[in-house]
Amino acid sequence: MKTKNIFWFIRKVAVAALLLMIVVPAGAQESGYFTVKGVVKDKRSGKSLEYVNISVPGTSIGTVTNLNGEFILKIKDSSKAKSVTISHVGYSTYRFSVKGEDVELPVIFLSPNPNLLNEITIYSNDPLAIVERSIKLIEDNYSSRDRLLTGFYRETIKKSRSYINVSEAVVDIFKSPYTHGISRDNVQIVKGRKLISPDPKDTLMIKLLGGPTLSIFVDIVKNPDLILDINSLSNYRFSLGEAVMIDDRSHYVVYFEPNAVLDYALYYGKLFIDKETFNISRAEFRLSMDDKNKATQAILRKKPFGLRFKPEEISFLVNYKSVEGRTQLSYIRSEVKFQCDWTKKLFKTNYTIVAETVITGVREENALRIPMRMAFKESQSLSDKVSNFADPDFWEDYNIIAPDESLENAVSKLKRANSKK
Repeated sequence: MKTKNIFWFIRKVAVAALLLMIVVPAGAQESGYFTVKGVVKDKRSGKSLEYVNISVPGTSIGTVTNLNGEFILKIKDSSKAKSVTISHVGYSTYRFSVKGEDVELPVIFLSPNPNLLNEITIYSNDPLAIVERSIKLIEDNYSSRDRLLTGFYRETIKKSRSYINVSEAVVDIFKSPYTHGISRDNVQIVKGRKLISPDPKDTLMIKLLGGPTLSIFVDIVKNPDLILDINSLSNYRFSLGEAVMIDDRSHYVVYFEPNAVLDYALYYGKLFIDKETFNISRAEFRLSMDDKNKATQAILRKKPFGLRFKPEEISFLVNYKSVEGRTQLSYIRSEVKFQCDWTKKLFKTNYTIVAETVITGVREENALRIPMRMAFKESQSLSDKVSNFADPDFWEDYNIIAPDESLENAVSKLKRANSKK
């Protein structure tokens, strides 16, 4: 009897072991992706580098570093990625191999890359000609097909020095060909989460231009009305700065500033234009504050009666990257600083809204426009469209922008405040 029980026990153990052999490997592969983590710093100064591009060559997979230079990149097994590229303005590109396994690199040092390619061309002393050439080559340099982009969007609102709102979402962004303008482009919220201060005094009752649709309006190449309308370039004065390297390619740096007084506010900024292809790789610009009323008209969409809105700074950063010979949107960031006060109150309150979108994937096959009933509307607020913060694995295999230390602390503080409601 004992012998029979022993054989029964051995058979059960053998079956369990066989199940483990079958289940465990399948479970390990179920996620379908591996993760690369690291911190990027300047080799000379040791300073953390923010907004550094992290990407997988030959694919649209990518993200950017946060304010602490940290990044998290999730790479799907199906991409068969062999390497990861790290690039930043004025630095040599860094590449390292991946083998389909999780990688954590403590520190990656980027070396400043002086521009060594100062070849003389017919455009060297004519910044306006460089910009005009760039605009004329948009059809050759940018996508001529419908595309459906996947992106990660984050929006934070600070009242003085305290965060009062953190909203995040995975978004789908439909982009028509770059020669078609932005009228058909739209955005859909795939999934998202939020944390809002429970204090009624922290409620911000205004609506500004932007939100998840920022990736449409601030795409400076596809939305020429913003700055690059070839028929309106005379509104700006252009000048050349010192060339820089981006992705180991030499770029013109073209500065621009208002050259006219119009009914609406113009911009100050600079364009980074590839010397060989004339595609725009990066744009940094800010709205003119010369006339605060014009600046207000450009950004403010709605406010309560009696509330005074005073803009202090409105700035933008737009990055593009080359994938398979075509340049596509990579990253957008906006920062709006303003003051609000009520007519009968003596003190003003300072606010800062930062919104950023990183493109983490692109699809051209069956890239259909998002139905209007599902599209995010300008009149909507992201906080009204998403749920409260959930579990740590909320984003699953979606790529996100890693939260910096201040944001992590703010989220913890807001969570505690909401739990006490």
